[in-house]
Amino acid sequence: MSTRSPVPADRRAHDQAARHDPIYDELVQTAEFKEVRRRTGIFTIPATAAFLGWYLLFVVMSNWAHGFMSQKVFGHVNVALIFGLLQFVSTFLIAWLYARHMNNNVDDLAHDLDVRYNEEKTR
Repeated sequence: MSTRSPVPADRRAHDQAARHDPIYDELVQTAEFKEVRRRTGIFTIPATAAFLGWYLLFVVMSNWAHGFMSQKVFGHVNVALIFGLLQFVSTFLIAWLYARHMNNNVDDLAHDLDVRYNEEKTR
């Protein structure tokens, strides 16, 4: 059992305000920051939806299409095993596509924002 007393709400609010960064608040409002968010979302939202759909298809098929998933493709390899292995392949493919997208479309703009932030911080 902890012997520490809870931190009062007004103290927590004060601590949070002390950590508040007005430079970040200014950068969040810039068109460049909004563009970074937009470019990131262009990839992450559809990729997440596609992967979740693919994963849920695997789960649903495993639970309710047992006959199909247990069909042997060759030797002791069945459709379920191939689906499972393709989950790994799709994960690495999405990670590679994400890195490529960020390198080609986002990193330069994000770096410029980082430079602006650090310049403002040192003033």
